[in-house]
Amino acid sequence: MNNDRSSRSESALDDSFERYLQDKGKGRGGDGGNYRRNAARELERFAEWAAGDAGDDDWTGIVPDDVGREPTFEDLDERVFREYARHLAGDRGLKQNTVQTYYRYISAWCGWCVNEGYLEAHYAQRASAMAPLPEDDGRKPGDQQAWTSEQRHALTRQVDGRARDAVEGYTTLPEDSDPLDTQRARYEALKAARDRALVFVLAYTAVRVGELLRDPNDPRRRGVRWEDISLEDGSMDVYRKKQQWDAASLPDPVISPLRSYRQLMAPPMERWPVFPTFDQRTLATLVQDELSDRGERPQAIDGLREEYPRDLLLALDEDIRPPSITTDGARSILQRLSDDAEVDIDHPKHDYLAPHGGRRGMGEVLVRAFGYTVAARYLDNSEEMVRERYSHIEAGELGNVATEALSEVDSEIVSL
Repeated sequence: MNNDRSSRSESALDDSFERYLQDKGKGRGGDGGNYRRNAARELERFAEWAAGDAGDDDWTGIVPDDVGREPTFEDLDERVFREYARHLAGDRGLKQNTVQTYYRYISAWCGWCVNEGYLEAHYAQRASAMAPLPEDDGRKPGDQQAWTSEQRHALTRQVDGRARDAVEGYTTLPEDSDPLDTQRARYEALKAARDRALVFVLAYTAVRVGELLRDPNDPRRRGVRWEDISLEDGSMDVYRKKQQWDAASLPDPVISPLRSYRQLMAPPMERWPVFPTFDQRTLATLVQDELSDRGERPQAIDGLREEYPRDLLLALDEDIRPPSITTDGARSILQRLSDDAEVDIDHPKHDYLAPHGGRRGMGEVLVRAFGYTVAARYLDNSEEMVRERYSHIEAGELGNVATEALSEVDSEIVSL
């Protein structure tokens, strides 16, 4: 083990990058995921800086000038990470949270290197190494993500295109297609249409995810049903955070995805959830239990299930109502969709577009367009709370007012 550690300590830094990124990546072979993409970018920047190639004429790297080799793990200690923290925190126009985020990528890699035998200690986490980093600004990172217009458009464009392709693939199948192939195409179309409708509702309604979907710990939050939605009125009844039912608005961008999704699903009853789970294990158990309760024998149930590639389709035809997606399920869906859309995300806690970010992003739009009073009504919050959470907008507007006032004063002085 000691010999192995010794040989690894002599390795070039980038020798470890691919293995680390595979461990942190998603999908087969660890090739996907926003975290992998963002971490790879920061590791490359760190390697360039360590080699003296970061574009700073005064910085020659961590290897002495008279040593003709690339940086290795033997060159790393807490002083190196301290210097890199100072480099990140320098006058580069980076926000405090961004500096912290970039350093966390390098620190996480450093911890992995300790476990893998490249380093003897987690130098990046030592107090002296982290001292140059800016102070924590007191914000709660998990509550601060807000989908930007670019992120919202990237995600909605991705899910819209995917749903259109899936629905077209199903509706244009020849009439003589194999029944199982037709059912498979129907299932893919339903899943894509459900995902599109979910993304559009989260992106544009500002409804809390806990008001929209099922919470296993609260029986009152069973998920929105079709009976709760009026596409004609553009409204949706939800169980609010304040423990009462209330109507939420469905703006125009949401209506079409919901309408086409409903037509495709054709729910057998209004009490069906708008966003049912597609989890196969959950649906298999549900279908077997329900058909058994109806008096069907096990052999007959097995035969019926063999006629469908997915139990969701059998549940639709037999009016077996599934549960709604849970709030955790929605987060998993958004992680998958964010990766598929390759959305550029820079956030200290979330490497995907989290559900609450859609709500907060709409809050940004509404405050800037219509002010705090209208935004508070749409967000189902007090105006005082909205002003507090979006105080940076007012600060920016006041800054513009101050700039305009100074320009007028300066103009008067020049005219004199």
